[in-house]
Amino acid sequence: MGAPDIRQAVHADLPALVRSLGQKAYFTDRLTRQETGHGFLLVAWEAGVAVGDVYVWLAPAEEPELRALLPGVALLTHLEVVSWRRNEGIGSLLLQAAEQRLAAIHHTKVALGVGLDNLDAQRLYRRRGYVEWRHGPVATTDVVYHANGRHELRPELCRILIKPLHRDHRGPAPSKD
Repeated sequence: MGAPDIRQAVHADLPALVRSLGQKAYFTDRLTRQETGHGFLLVAWEAGVAVGDVYVWLAPAEEPELRALLPGVALLTHLEVVSWRRNEGIGSLLLQAAEQRLAAIHHTKVALGVGLDNLDAQRLYRRRGYVEWRHGPVATTDVVYHANGRHELRPELCRILIKPLHRDHRGPAPSKD
């Protein structure tokens, strides 16, 4: 299979997202947030089938440590790839698309949280140039969406990884910090 088409989702994509990835409440929430400028949802598509997604959180972080130490820094959340397409580079393509889009709108860095026990994701992020911040793990809340439409909040301790963004290959974008 070729590389998927990655584009920003719209409300009309909701049925296809739910067919492939489930989580109707999650995607409904993210599409609504996207409309208010909170962030944007990027989806990898192959022949009309959603095979992965990532949400780029542009609003202030929910975690006080991130608001204080990374003010204005976009956060990548909920990166996922369907099980039958994992380890084929789709996650890297979604990260690259999000990073390029953020650099184009003048963000100079991006951050994300990854569970302490999620070693596969940590390897992916490190390969993509993310480095752990020096302030240690942060207590976050993982929202688990169930097939019946309900969701539950679970505490999760995460490593915070950061990556500088560049507008092009000639050097870093001017810092806004």
